[in-house]
Amino acid sequence: MRLDHLRILEPHPGILAFYDGRVAGHRFAEGANWVDEGALSLGIASYALIVGQQAIVYDTHVSLPHGAFIRETLLARGVTQIRVVLSHWHLDHVAGTEAFAGCEVIANRRTAAHLAAHRAGIEDGGFHGLPAICPLVLPDQVFDSALTLDLGGQRVELICANIHSDDATVIWLPERGILLAGDTVEDCVTYVGAPQDFALHLADIARLAALGAQYILPNHGAPDRLAAGGYDARLWQATAAYITLLQQGAPADLRLAIADHLADGTLSYFAPYAAVHAQNLERVRAALG
Repeated sequence: MRLDHLRILEPHPGILAFYDGRVAGHRFAEGANWVDEGALSLGIASYALIVGQQAIVYDTHVSLPHGAFIRETLLARGVTQIRVVLSHWHLDHVAGTEAFAGCEVIANRRTAAHLAAHRAGIEDGGFHGLPAICPLVLPDQVFDSALTLDLGGQRVELICANIHSDDATVIWLPERGILLAGDTVEDCVTYVGAPQDFALHLADIARLAALGAQYILPNHGAPDRLAAGGYDARLWQATAAYITLLQQGAPADLRLAIADHLADGTLSYFAPYAAVHAQNLERVRAALG
C-alpha cells in the first residue's frame, strides 16, 4: 500500500495526527474497496498522544503499513512504551493493529465483542469486502463505561458512547480541554449506521458536550482544521442538528441540510460527503419510514 499522501499533523504539543486521504485522484485500489470508499475518500486520521517515552495510539489506521509508519515515527521520537486504544470496531480504525505487536490493545467490551463476532469474515474479506485484515488482532484489555489511564502523569479518560456506532470510545484530556472524538462527530456530517438509535445518539452527544471540550479532534475532518487545533463545541451542535433534521425529513441536497453550519463556519463542505448524506437518507427511510 502506498503511503504517498500520509502526512503528520500536530494539532497540539504532544498530539500527532497521522492523516491520509482527501487527495483528488488518489486511490488505494481499483474497484470497490472499503479503504477508498469509507476512509481515504473522506480523509482519515489516527492519533498519538506522547508524554516523554510513553505514547497512546488512538486507532491503528487503514492498513498494516500505516500502522507500521505510526510505530516507527514514535520510536524515532524516543518512545519506548506504546498502548493502543481503539475508538470502535470499524475496519478503517483497526486494520493496522498487527503493527503494534507486543503493545497492550485496549477497547471497550462492545468493540471487543463486535471484532470477535466478525473475526472470520474480516480475516477472509467476506465481511464488508476487501482488503482482508489478517490476522485481526483482538484487544488485550476490555473495559465497561469508562477507564482512566495515566500517561506520564497526564490523566487520560476513556469514555464510552453510542454515537455512529454502539461501541464508541472517546479520549478526554480534562487538564487540557481536548477531546479525541473518533467517529462520533465528522466534518461535514455524521455517518449513520443505526437510525433506530438516534435518541441514544442525541443523549450521548449532549453528555459529551457537557464535558466542555475546547478542542475536538475527530478522525474524519478537514486536515487544515485539525492542524490548526481542531473544532470547537459547535461541532456537537451541528451533529445534533443534522440528526434531528434526518428524523424530521432532511432535504436531499447536503448543502441545504447543513446550510446554517456552513454559513457560520462550523462545518466546511466536502463533496464526497454528498454520497454519505444520500446513504444516510436511505437508511433513515428504511428504518424509520
